[in-house]
Amino acid sequence: MAEGRLPDQAWKEKEKRREENFGVIIKELTHDHVPYRVKAAEALGRIGDLRAVEPLILALEDPAAEVRWVTARSLGMLRDRQAVKPLLKALEDEERWVRQGAAWALGEIRDPGAVEHLLRALSDAKKGVRMSAAEALGKIGDARAAGPLRTAREDDEFEVRSAARTALRAITGKDED
Repeated sequence: MAEGRLPDQAWKEKEKRREENFGVIIKELTHDHVPYRVKAAEALGRIGDLRAVEPLILALEDPAAEVRWVTARSLGMLRDRQAVKPLLKALEDEERWVRQGAAWALGEIRDPGAVEHLLRALSDAKKGVRMSAAEALGKIGDARAAGPLRTAREDDEFEVRSAARTALRAITGKDED
């Protein structure tokens, strides 16, 4: 046996435990208590198993904003385009943290179909949402965002102005100040 390799039986047992644990985490997405749902959504993003995408999409409808926020971020970590449409809906959520998480996730997925929605999010009332939208637009790199990002460089909030400058640099390849 090669050093550092598990014997076949030990490997099979490890895989079996991993599958059982994955199932438990999926079930905890619907637990009665919010902290369990939050931890489950967080764990599914970190694990990186794409089988979690559909259950996480369902969790974007959770009544608790904290669960929806963490779920959006976990979907961004998984970077599956199947999550784009539900994340676009989450970009309209009543809670700013959910909108901010959705904007961040859309930037991680880098789907050009999100650009128009993210451009609207540049006008959100909350600076964190505007900042995340600008960052996401920079990650997507679509030239349609250049004009609105130039306007966002004049935002009242430093964080938004900075994110807009960085995004513009990513899109245009140059400093425009």
